[in-house]
Amino acid sequence: MDAKDTASSLYIWMLVLASSISGLLFGYDTGVISGALVTIRGDLGPAELSNMQKELITSSTTLGALLGGLAGGIISDWTGRKWVLGIADIIFIAGAAAQAVSHTVWQMVCGRFVIGIGVGFAACIVPLFIGELAPTKQRGRLVTVNVVSITLGQVIAYGIGAGFESVSGGWRWMVGLGAVPAALQFFVLPFLPESPRILLRQGNRYTAARNLSKIYGKATPEEIEQRVRLMEDSVQESIRITKETTFAQRFASVFLVNENRRALIVACGLQAFQQLCGFNTLMYYSATLFKSIGFNKPTAVGLIISGTNFIFTLFALKYIDIIGRRRIMLYSSPGMIFGLGFASVSFYFLTKKTNGVLVDGTAYPKSWSIMVLFSMVFYVASYATGLGNVPWQQGELFALEVRGIGTSLATATNWTGNLIIGATYLSLINKITAAGAFGFYAGLCFLGWTFCLACYPETAGLSLEEVTQIFKDDFGIRAAERLRREKAEARADAVMDF
Repeated sequence: MDAKDTASSLYIWMLVLASSISGLLFGYDTGVISGALVTIRGDLGPAELSNMQKELITSSTTLGALLGGLAGGIISDWTGRKWVLGIADIIFIAGAAAQAVSHTVWQMVCGRFVIGIGVGFAACIVPLFIGELAPTKQRGRLVTVNVVSITLGQVIAYGIGAGFESVSGGWRWMVGLGAVPAALQFFVLPFLPESPRILLRQGNRYTAARNLSKIYGKATPEEIEQRVRLMEDSVQESIRITKETTFAQRFASVFLVNENRRALIVACGLQAFQQLCGFNTLMYYSATLFKSIGFNKPTAVGLIISGTNFIFTLFALKYIDIIGRRRIMLYSSPGMIFGLGFASVSFYFLTKKTNGVLVDGTAYPKSWSIMVLFSMVFYVASYATGLGNVPWQQGELFALEVRGIGTSLATATNWTGNLIIGATYLSLINKITAAGAFGFYAGLCFLGWTFCLACYPETAGLSLEEVTQIFKDDFGIRAAERLRREKAEARADAVMDF
């Protein structure tokens, strides 16, 4: 069957692209606020937004995403994956409209909170949905398509932000345009297939087999039947557990059953690493930051950051299944540590004459401003290559009966970290200076790298059913390598026999 995994059809690419519209919305709605914050000016009441008001507007999205992410996977276990995307689209449209007509800070906060719920749903469900549909050998690449869509959404947000930067009330167009792709996906959604594993859980074997035949376009009917039977073995165990336990017992099993708990530690650890490294401070506040250090077109400079993120995510799209998840994390994380450390040093020398404090309107040395930008680009390139993508492979770590619950908890961890970073960044800079803040993020990156070294197994090339087996005795680093080696040897023997 592995030979057919490489022959993914146009069908699978079309459904992945359609699903990833939610990723585009995720990226757009988290990226657009950076440009909006510097163009709102007095449109929400105060002549200028205070740091606290900026943090409140930003963190309200994250709080909504935390709740949406926590609920999304759990709801999808009952309704199916794709219908949760439909709910998210409705929420995206409502949130975009609410923001566009806001006239007070609290109205804007409420609109951003609603958008956040949609972002949380999308962040949780799209990687899970694609991971369950994707052929084994291309699962990493296809899940990464969603991350490419997220970064593309951020690039579009920065581009639109730069275009409306000098337009009176232009921020209303920035936030309101997010309704357009949501409406598009809502009308496409009925044509997308449901996850075959969910269909088998619902007893719909015929539709599951039909969907698999479209996904594995070159497979014979016998091979499709074999794959359905393999899935059924896993699904039957999931059905048995679901029938014999309550939701509360399954929720508890994520923490109490050794395999589930180890998978949860890995998934939540990676998501915490992704957020606590400080990356989203650049997504939310890059325009504010670059304005402070003397760039005249801060939103346009921010486009360099989002563009770097997009370009290096394309690198991950090509190589994540070739290099492997674990290796790409171990290779790219030191680059993040260097980028953040260099940023800390650059900020220290940049702000020496203002005692470490960033003061708007100060004529800072251009050379050090350029060094700050260089360090940010280096950091973002390293982040996009590994950490920006790998944690969203989280759905592959969990057994089917707890996959929705585990994915929800991991996504909630992501947004909890995001909330902490987004709500404290400006205050942290005021307390310990920009040099101290970025040095602190570099230290957290080092801790994240050691976590990956000790706990994250290589899952590239393993089926979803095989991944869940490697956590039986420990974190599965050796077990995963042994299983991957055995599969490679079996493929080599099959080629020799042929």
